[in-house]
Amino acid sequence: MKLRKQVTVCGGAIFCVAVFSLYLMLDRVQHDPARRQNGGNFPRSQISVLQNRIEQLEQLLEENHQIISHIKDSVMELTDTGAVSPSGHLPFRSANGSWVLPFDGRPTFLAVKPQDCQLASGSHSQADVQMLDVHSILKFDNPDGGVWKQGFDITYEPDEWDSEPLQVFVVPHSHNDPGWIKTFDKYFTDQTQHILNNMVVKLAEDPRRKFIWCEISFFSKWWETADAPKQEAVRKLVLGGQLEIVTGGWVMTDEANAHYFAMIDQLIEGHQWLERNLGVTPRSGWAVDPFGHSATMSYLLKRANVTSMLIQRVHYSIKKHFAATRNLEFMWRQSWDAGSNTDIFCHMMPFYSYDVPHTCGPDPKICCQFDFKRLPGGRINCPWKVPPKAVVDANVAERANLLLDQYRKKSKLYRSKVLLVPLGDDFRYDKALEWDQQYTNYQKLFDYMNSHPEMHVQAQFGTLSEYFDAVYKAYDVAQGARPPDYPVFSGDFFSYADREDHYWTGYFTSRPFYKSLDRVIESHLRGAEILYSLAVANARHVGMEGRYPVSDYALLVDARQSVGLFQHHDAITGTGKENVATDYGNKLLRALVGLKRVIINAAHFLVMKNKEFYRIIPWTCLIFPVPCFRWIFFPSFSSPRYLVLFNPVEQERLSVVTVLVNTVRVRVLTEDGQTLPVQLSAQWSSASQMSAEVFEVSEEIHFSDGSTIVTARAADPLPVRSQQSDPQTFYVSSQSLTLGFSGATGLLEFDQMKVQMQFVVYGTRPSKDKSGAYLFLPDGKAKPYNQKEPPVVRVVEGPLFSEVVAFYQHFQQTIRIHNVPGVDGLSIEITTLVDIRDQTNKELAMRLVTDIQNGDVFHTDLNGFQMQPRRHHLKLPLQANVYPMSSQAYIQDSHHRLTLHTAQALGVASLETGQLEVIMDRRLMQDDNRGLGQGLKDNKKTANRFRLLLERRSTGNKMMDRETTSFPSILSHMTNSFLNHKVLALPVLPKRRGIPPLQTFAPLKSILPCDFHLLNLRSIQSQVTRRKQERGRLASPSPHSALILHRLAMDCGLDAPNLGFNCTTTQGQLSISGLFKDLDLQLLQPMSLTLMHSSTPLANDSTISLDPMEISAFKLKLR
Repeated sequence: MKLRKQVTVCGGAIFCVAVFSLYLMLDRVQHDPARRQNGGNFPRSQISVLQNRIEQLEQLLEENHQIISHIKDSVMELTDTGAVSPSGHLPFRSANGSWVLPFDGRPTFLAVKPQDCQLASGSHSQADVQMLDVHSILKFDNPDGGVWKQGFDITYEPDEWDSEPLQVFVVPHSHNDPGWIKTFDKYFTDQTQHILNNMVVKLAEDPRRKFIWCEISFFSKWWETADAPKQEAVRKLVLGGQLEIVTGGWVMTDEANAHYFAMIDQLIEGHQWLERNLGVTPRSGWAVDPFGHSATMSYLLKRANVTSMLIQRVHYSIKKHFAATRNLEFMWRQSWDAGSNTDIFCHMMPFYSYDVPHTCGPDPKICCQFDFKRLPGGRINCPWKVPPKAVVDANVAERANLLLDQYRKKSKLYRSKVLLVPLGDDFRYDKALEWDQQYTNYQKLFDYMNSHPEMHVQAQFGTLSEYFDAVYKAYDVAQGARPPDYPVFSGDFFSYADREDHYWTGYFTSRPFYKSLDRVIESHLRGAEILYSLAVANARHVGMEGRYPVSDYALLVDARQSVGLFQHHDAITGTGKENVATDYGNKLLRALVGLKRVIINAAHFLVMKNKEFYRIIPWTCLIFPVPCFRWIFFPSFSSPRYLVLFNPVEQERLSVVTVLVNTVRVRVLTEDGQTLPVQLSAQWSSASQMSAEVFEVSEEIHFSDGSTIVTARAADPLPVRSQQSDPQTFYVSSQSLTLGFSGATGLLEFDQMKVQMQFVVYGTRPSKDKSGAYLFLPDGKAKPYNQKEPPVVRVVEGPLFSEVVAFYQHFQQTIRIHNVPGVDGLSIEITTLVDIRDQTNKELAMRLVTDIQNGDVFHTDLNGFQMQPRRHHLKLPLQANVYPMSSQAYIQDSHHRLTLHTAQALGVASLETGQLEVIMDRRLMQDDNRGLGQGLKDNKKTANRFRLLLERRSTGNKMMDRETTSFPSILSHMTNSFLNHKVLALPVLPKRRGIPPLQTFAPLKSILPCDFHLLNLRSIQSQVTRRKQERGRLASPSPHSALILHRLAMDCGLDAPNLGFNCTTTQGQLSISGLFKDLDLQLLQPMSLTLMHSSTPLANDSTISLDPMEISAFKLKLR
């Protein structure tokens, strides 16, 4: 008894000290950043803040005697059960009824250097053309432009080329979609393999013939079936300049929905394949079919040492404006770049499409006559009713002059006297006949033009890079350099319309199930890459290189290629046929199963205490069963069960992890025997029906990095409290948040600052063109979602989290707040389970209504990489004001910023001041006439996951954003990272006796600076010789890994609460040799982003340096 009293008194004293320490620390962390910069002078504006803190402290002290009694009860309970918790981490209720988790004694601090915030407030891009300005000045009208319907009449003087002849490069190409109307494999069998087979034969017939190819997913599949002489013939064509690989990615990636992790990964996969098999280094980018273009892609190409790029699908009004100002070629610069480091030369195609009728000049009726696949007797013809004519001696003069007229008119839209004329379309050149028709007839035209000096033209077949080289040569500048007087452009090219008010903004949301699945697998891929690289390096370090399952590398390669394939602009976009979407889904699921195997094998090796006992375990009896479902299930047990948890994020983390059990008697212990706070919850079989057999147990886990091991034991259940519902507003609270909910709807009514949740429904137009997979053509403003029956609302409160679940006919929304310190406790977790499979031509949207005065400006991310300011324009139709959101969007004013973080790509808009809405799913019964031939009727029940974060501007930092740039706060960056990279739980199969010989693995010697994101640690594939490849050798890793780092730019003008981990910045400096624990760094070599260009290796103890927003790659050898 005396011992209990002593422990109680000590516990109370410790708590008081902890409270005082916490508030002293908060005072140091949370004050205005300006105070840190001016040497700690205490500004008068902080007096009121200090007074408030003192009052809060007094209130806490008043409750202290009640809290001490709870500590006493906890100590007595622990003593009765014979268990002692060294840190006293048991939750209890305070006097006001809220749950309290005692402070765990781990102090955290925020030490962001003022210099690391300067990008958000310093000088920015000096662009001649800024897209926000273009949007403001354009009328977006659509007058008839004559033969160029969306443009204007083009005229020229006959003598304009007398002193400098027109150079024309006709570039034959074939656009091969890796899945759209047919699956990837069906397209390959039916068409692509024949295109490439014909290419080898037909290009060899005449050295003047040229061809370009883009999609390496197809090319690699064909290469595997090609014999050695055919492969050698391809190398000869590449070496001779007849065949050029453009962009060289695994696919021609979508640029709206794709996350920058996957965009980079598919580019690396393609470039690494080219390096291993062809020795090719792509120089030029080619993107003729993505439905709008992102500034992120131009940055990634620049970082990969691509010097020039081409784009096509841009709003017709913007194309017309750029053509009228002769700005169709420009230097594309990132908005944050105050210099010209990110500049890349970009060519914009001027007309409607990339097909032959819209590429030779402004008149499609004439250009179609020079698409010789459409010669009479073929399967396709010219819609303008004037067919092509074969070129013969009798008509060559007339034909050449007619074509030259189009070339000259097109060249008037550009600044140089060098002209690019693409010659191709979807899956062209699959028949040998077309190769003959196109190349033979065009060569006759070229020969005639070139032999008549009075025409002042030099025409030829060419590659894309040959065209760009000719432009640079004309201005006497280096490859990729800015020609004199060429404009600098900053911004992006969303949202895209190809005609009338037909905006391609529906595909931002189409098939959200697959968009969500993609991001889950991307997170698994990143985690598997990192764990695999660490496991192989650690095996090498302890001399067990041959005993680690290197065969897992083939699973990694398969997953890379499956994820890469899904970034295709008809895959992640949701714009393929139903059976094609299913095929993508099957490939992704196979990849996910393989990645789980890689993660399990790597984790098993890394957490083993004695690696000498490691052996490769067959897939059927792994130490960790493959978790194929959302939940990890622990059946009833008498001996402890073990769980290995993997934190994929590079920062420390305090998170709640949930598993299923079939007993209410559970206690969770850490590896060293400390009791963890837990919450026992019901598993619900329906909206109001609990399961009597299965329960959820949630535990609070603190991760430094890497893996953590926890143990579950049987114990007494925590008490469960039930409460009657009330039609009035009700509240749930945590340490950091108090949320109000409508008693009538069960939806959020956050009244600390007005944030109200609504659901609305869009229909489609009643006649003519309607919404489909690509297009969003609503029938007016959205209407409120209504249902006859009131929703069922369920409220769960507990020590670790509280949640409110509202059940509606077409969606189920769960809003949860975590009662934990740090990042997870500072935002609202939202999960909306959407099921609109019984709807017809409806689109469901979630709308947030606030009193934030953002005017007509809001911000959306581009590919999870950067933020792009948007402006709502009343002159544009509703559908034009919808933009892609890959990872977040926010509205803000001088006092607050409200950010919606998302775990899947969706369409987003801000149609009124203070509003932010997201389109969750769309079910459409008809095609929208863009070639698909189907509506969207294969909807699935889909869980869309979000985090809602409300931040306050710091005193004296009312607004730091410039008009063209904006950045998330450090808290916002971490919130997004935690949302997109969930903790992975790996249950350990029970042993017959004893404790599994496992221990926590932490790979980093110290945490990374919190403005560094470890984008990937990717094992580089070994260079396999052709002979070994022919013997069927599987892909295997080299001793090298690619370390890809992104330095985040952040807005420091927002209040910085306790993040739950130590956050420091270093002005972009990082020592790689001091990064990994128990591993020796044997090589540190800066590389281009896709590892094709290398710099001189650095000394192993060198410190690398990254600028804000910079993504850099390094080749490492770890042992």
